[in-house]
Amino acid sequence: MAYDKIESRQKRKLRIRKKITGTAERPRLSVFRSAKHIYAQLVDDAGGKTLLQVSTLTKDVKAPAAEASKTDAAKVVGKAVAEACKAKGYAKVVFDRNGFLYHGRIKALAEAARQAGLEF
Repeated sequence: MAYDKIESRQKRKLRIRKKITGTAERPRLSVFRSAKHIYAQLVDDAGGKTLLQVSTLTKDVKAPAAEASKTDAAKVVGKAVAEACKAKGYAKVVFDRNGFLYHGRIKALAEAARQAGLEF
């Protein structure tokens, strides 16, 4: 069962990645969720570089995220990634859900980033 879930997510991921790429002007916001944590990173696919990353393990986010539920922690990460993007001068991004369904923690992170002013 677990193998089927992983294989299905990988297929969805490849299908999504065929359609979207990040550029220097509009980088890709890639999200990964594990059982305990959630990670978001800004990727410039043209240059092959990770521009910034924020997760529930980042110093600024770790304390508020530890006390919250996993969905609330995703909201904190979404807000933090939007602030970090603004600080680096990125207003528009391409959202990459990385094969995960747009529901729960992924949706919470995306909506929090949008509310904080990030456009995608």
